[in-house]
Amino acid sequence: MAPKKPTIYDVAKISGVSISTISRVLNSPDKVNTKTRERVMSAIDQLGFVPRAEARARAMRRTNRIAVLTPYFTAPSFVQRLRGVAGALSRANCELVIYTVDSVEHLQAYIASVPILQNLDGLIIISLAIEEKDAHRLHNNGIETVLIESWHAQLNCICIDDLRGGMLAAKHLIDRGHTRIGFLGDIEPPEQYAIHPVKSRLTGFKRALEEAGLSLPRRYVVRASYTQASLQQAARALLALPRPPTAVFAASDIQAVSIMKVARQARLRIPEDLAIVGFDDIDLAEFMDLTTIRQDLDESGRLAAEILLSKMAEPGRSLQHIDLPLTLIERQTA
Repeated sequence: MAPKKPTIYDVAKISGVSISTISRVLNSPDKVNTKTRERVMSAIDQLGFVPRAEARARAMRRTNRIAVLTPYFTAPSFVQRLRGVAGALSRANCELVIYTVDSVEHLQAYIASVPILQNLDGLIIISLAIEEKDAHRLHNNGIETVLIESWHAQLNCICIDDLRGGMLAAKHLIDRGHTRIGFLGDIEPPEQYAIHPVKSRLTGFKRALEEAGLSLPRRYVVRASYTQASLQQAARALLALPRPPTAVFAASDIQAVSIMKVARQARLRIPEDLAIVGFDDIDLAEFMDLTTIRQDLDESGRLAAEILLSKMAEPGRSLQHIDLPLTLIERQTA
């Protein structure tokens, strides 16, 4: 006889919660406290429980729906990555579904429920910190997943070497003869659920300066969030120092453009009085003639989608861990 399929009543018995609570976990996980949600999800994992609607969907095998999880949907770098994803999925006649994540709880609740709730063929996760249990859940439930700007041994990954990117920026400015070089970036942002590569960029930047016999004084390292008010305030503080830097490496192009605006308001010439290097090479960087460290944002999105489509077509394919190259793009600001 075929083994009996687990039911929601079995989940209730093992987890010790009511049927209505299990329903809330499955349908509105962010509205259930963390301990209760984890107890229910543990019972579901133990039993291999699949709701009837999802069982029917799995029986149909393909839905042609791919979800993207991202923390900053409106940031230019994320828009360009999504552009790459959307282009590849469009050619494969797949539907793109975007979920924005705004907290650790939201991220964990979504990943916990996606294997049993969502009618999806695969998942692309952009710049989000994936815990070990979340990676295991996705892997063990057969949810094809690709991480962008993050790494895990059990999942497909597309990464860049942020430390090397910081070194490239420093070496370029050193080669231009600068010895007083500053750094502006969101070094310790409050969001604990997102990947924050800025520290690695700063570490590489410091390393290259030290190798050249230069130091990076604490006063030359300025923290700023991505809001225009914060960026411009930080840039003004840096440029108002008694001996301000003659060059600045900004951790993103958006931050670099803010420094450019403040410098011009102060009647500083770029790059003669102040050289500026950004990071990302978003579309705006070319328009602003910004020297920057280029990571191919569109390509990372396209590759993620193509890897996912390949894994969906051939589940037995080996995992792919890809490091995309970084390139210094020299324009008019440094």
